[in-house]
Amino acid sequence: MKRVVITGLGAITPVGNSVNEMWQNIRNGVSGIDKITLFDTSNFPVKYAAEVKNYLAGDYFKKLEIKKMARVTQFAVISAQQAYNDANLENANIDRERFSVFFGSGAGGGVEVNDYTNICGGEYKAVSKMMIPKGLINMVPANIAIKLKAYGTCIPIVTACSTGTDCIGMGYRDILQGYSDVVVAGGAEAYITPVGLSGFNVIGAIANGSNPDRLSIPFDKERNGFVMGEGAGAIILEELEHAKKRNAKIYGEILGYATSCDAYSLVAPDISMKQGARAIKTALENSNLSPDKIDYFNAHGTGTKMNDSYETKIIKEVFGEYSGKLPISSTKSMTGHLLGASGAVEAVIICKAMEDSYIPPTIGYSVPDEECDLDYVPCVGRSANIDYAVSNSLGFGGHNSALVLSKNIQQHKD
Repeated sequence: MKRVVITGLGAITPVGNSVNEMWQNIRNGVSGIDKITLFDTSNFPVKYAAEVKNYLAGDYFKKLEIKKMARVTQFAVISAQQAYNDANLENANIDRERFSVFFGSGAGGGVEVNDYTNICGGEYKAVSKMMIPKGLINMVPANIAIKLKAYGTCIPIVTACSTGTDCIGMGYRDILQGYSDVVVAGGAEAYITPVGLSGFNVIGAIANGSNPDRLSIPFDKERNGFVMGEGAGAIILEELEHAKKRNAKIYGEILGYATSCDAYSLVAPDISMKQGARAIKTALENSNLSPDKIDYFNAHGTGTKMNDSYETKIIKEVFGEYSGKLPISSTKSMTGHLLGASGAVEAVIICKAMEDSYIPPTIGYSVPDEECDLDYVPCVGRSANIDYAVSNSLGFGGHNSALVLSKNIQQHKD
């Protein structure tokens, strides 16, 4: 059996424009939520979001590149380049026809393009020649492939808020099945626009309030929605023997992945929990691990009333009596909800948590909820050995996806 390891990490997020900056802020419980600066909110109902800070496209790209890439694609390329550099692939002797890209986005550049045409009054002549190259979601992985000279599979996966997790999972499967040696996988999002925020706000999904410290509060009884975030996360996946031959640094191993669909509602989870629980159970079964072997669970934890109580019930269903001992946290309390990028960013966070033996907190948690009564690592992180971790993602359309990651790769299946 082939084995798939992680040899590179990349991230640009509301709490850091590099993996190390992000992780230090996550460790320290720093929030990336602040007033929106990307557009004028004077007459807009939503005032807060989790923007990428101190971002100037010119620091990363040439002028012509900026014209061709939507903000979401820029974030994707930055995170992928970081992961590529971290894996030391530039000078590695790899078969680039077996170097693949699985990278997605929930919305891509479509919302950005829509805002642009609205500003222009919708006139035909005002539409940019770059509208199509910037707006199509497949341009996210396409730009990464061009930048990194990846001639293998190049596929965007779009499963709403499960996108990043599914991209990693599908890249993992691609290597297992022998199609690729190396994969750059992840997700990106740049949805902090009037159109994007209005769409979620009108269905009651966006957190309301004037205190940024009490907006993104997953599992807290006073939670009332999520805070929109933006950014990207990327991981280099590599077949184990391939990584060993080039003496690559190995962060960990992907042990299992599973996905399921509720086939129930476009926006609400199936309260039977059957498929949401099945995705995690199957990922654990694929990993040959019993639930009580998991040291850390990174929850989807958006901060909406329904999601958090539903996810808590799923955890109890999967982990049984052990669920009360399982450390769980939602790092969305700091990053906001990065939608299609969230699963990828959270996988990067798990890799750093395993490396540092440190479980990140769920910040802002202060009012316990009887429906959410597990260990959410409230407010302050803790030191703990993490050999095995689960990353859980849930998306509109009933998408449920889970990854199982391991730190001690030599101890597993040897």
